[in-house]
Amino acid sequence: MAGAADASAKPRRRIFDTAAGRGLLQLLAVLVFFLVWEAGVRLGWISEFLIGKPSGIWAIFIKSMMDGSLLWDTGYTLFEALLGFVAGTAIGSVLGLAMWYSVFVARLVEPFIVAINSVPKIALAPIVLLWFGTGLVSKVALVISMTAVVALIAAYQAAKDADKDLQALLYSMGGSKHQIFYGVIVPSALPAIIANFRINIGLGLVGAVVGEFISSKYGLGHLIYTASSLYDLNSVWVGLFVLMLVGFLLYHAIDALERNLLPWKSDDGRPHIQV
Repeated sequence: MAGAADASAKPRRRIFDTAAGRGLLQLLAVLVFFLVWEAGVRLGWISEFLIGKPSGIWAIFIKSMMDGSLLWDTGYTLFEALLGFVAGTAIGSVLGLAMWYSVFVARLVEPFIVAINSVPKIALAPIVLLWFGTGLVSKVALVISMTAVVALIAAYQAAKDADKDLQALLYSMGGSKHQIFYGVIVPSALPAIIANFRINIGLGLVGAVVGEFISSKYGLGHLIYTASSLYDLNSVWVGLFVLMLVGFLLYHAIDALERNLLPWKSDDGRPHIQV
């Protein structure tokens, strides 16, 4: 009997152990969360003033979508984040790989890089705004400051970890330093650099929102800051949930990019042995 029950349970588990099945379970979990939240507010268990309520959040979301303000704010923040992410990641990755050329230079500047990375980049926001003003350039510069150092460290560490035996083999065969760099170092470091995109895209959104907190007329950060100043928790949640959605979509976009650029690393997340 137990064996028959286990056999009947396995097909049900396999139904949910798919992308569609997992997505359905995740959607149900989100719906249950919001239903419990709404019920708690309506029954007086949760303070609407302090927490907000899903029906109010939904009403503000629809209203701001209809008048276009939410789309504009989202596009503005997304543009800042992506522009700074691309520039900062490119600058940091190139510099990190270039440090492989000279061990002396790398050891000389490494303490300074660590020191700069240890400083919370939010503390740089007032200086960046003073240098670049309150417009788009300052937000992009802040994003670059948050992403470039992280990309540099990741690229340099990946370059240092490249296969030493393969480098020695190419050198013994007469390969130049440039040939070793392009033939071994760059291909070896590429997976780590692309994997770092996942971290930097989140930092890009953080930098854009922080810049908008300090000074901005548009953006999701401006929306959240203004709404919190007015104690409008429902509007704050709208901005936060849209930020979550943007981050979620960007993460999966980078995941798709990694699968296309590094097809040998693709994995569907399943264990190699199914029991």
